[in-house]
Amino acid sequence: MWLRRLALGIALLAAVLLLASGPGLRLGLWPLRTAFELMRFAAYLGIAATALAAVALCIPRVRRGGVAALAAAFLVGAASAAGPLEFQRRARSVPPIHDISTDTASPPEFVAVLPLRAGARNPPAYAGPETAKLQRAAYPDLAPILLAEPPERAFARALAAAEAMGWEIVAREPAAGRIEAVATTFWFGFKDDVVVRVAPAGRGSRIDVRSKSRVGRSDAGTNARRIRGWRAALLD
Repeated sequence: MWLRRLALGIALLAAVLLLASGPGLRLGLWPLRTAFELMRFAAYLGIAATALAAVALCIPRVRRGGVAALAAAFLVGAASAAGPLEFQRRARSVPPIHDISTDTASPPEFVAVLPLRAGARNPPAYAGPETAKLQRAAYPDLAPILLAEPPERAFARALAAAEAMGWEIVAREPAAGRIEAVATTFWFGFKDDVVVRVAPAGRGSRIDVRSKSRVGRSDAGTNARRIRGWRAALLD
């Protein structure tokens, strides 16, 4: 029946658009705006395919002999819509900021990665007090990390955690207590910069970390999740 073929065709098209969006951006085939548009249309088509398949499954003469195709259309359509919709939900659930630091009063500064940020849409300087206010409201758990270890050991642990995260280490300077790295996001391949600062604190150490996106007004919570993941690796 034509309804089965239509539902399956739309579902497959949605999957193709979704699967092409990120890799195409990574390969330089289209700009960021196009990648987001592909995701948006993938969601629309996925919803349409899911709805068509659901309706068709409720019609006996359409369903007869084509349950497998309709089930495939339903599942592929739902999966194609789920990813973009979840991304949109996350983006709307967090403030539109892209510079996250455990120390918003005196954030760690970028040094070694500055040449890599040349031409980036977001400047390397800290985004300012409004960003700090929004961060404290959205991510109150992101605070300096205190360790009962001397800075030398704390630095080694911080570096090991950064390497465990798969970051590209750009600089490691034990004397200055600074680690700089580049983190690449999975789907779109965005390059975000990270700096870790290790300083003496009494008989132990204080560690601060900052993660900043090179592009985009909002990071959809990526930098905060990255810092939390690194913190978990550090304290493990």
